[in-house]
Amino acid sequence: MAMIAAGTQAPDFDAPTSKGQNLKLSSLRGKSVILYFYPKAFTSGCEKETRTFGELYPQLSAKGVEVVGVSVDDTEKQTAFATECHADFPLVADHDKSIAKSYGVLGTFQVAKRVTFYIDPTGKVGEIVESMMPGPHTGKAVEKYLAGTPSKK
Repeated sequence: MAMIAAGTQAPDFDAPTSKGQNLKLSSLRGKSVILYFYPKAFTSGCEKETRTFGELYPQLSAKGVEVVGVSVDDTEKQTAFATECHADFPLVADHDKSIAKSYGVLGTFQVAKRVTFYIDPTGKVGEIVESMMPGPHTGKAVEKYLAGTPSKK
């Protein structure tokens, strides 16, 4: 399946999170959402990306922007990873890979590719950042929502 395109409605999902409850993406309508997919918890690039989003989250949240991370790891691993990375936002457990498939980001090794979708308050996908390196993903968040705030790389 091809990756969804900018300008399309973000596929909704209802899945368990690191916060111990399910998250329905459509419940965040009215807010901008940074929805980022990462390959695997407790790997260096994913840890760097999640820690950076964790550091930026208070500023993003103050501007009405929600952050949601998704990987195919199970809920237990997502919870431990959120604690390790100081992520106060939900990390979604996509253990059946249905969310990654619906966004077209499930890679050849059955893990999500590193892709970030910037979703507007109406639920439409705006910009998409696809890169193996975590810096462009978090850098775009700073550029888009926190102009003038230095980016940690």
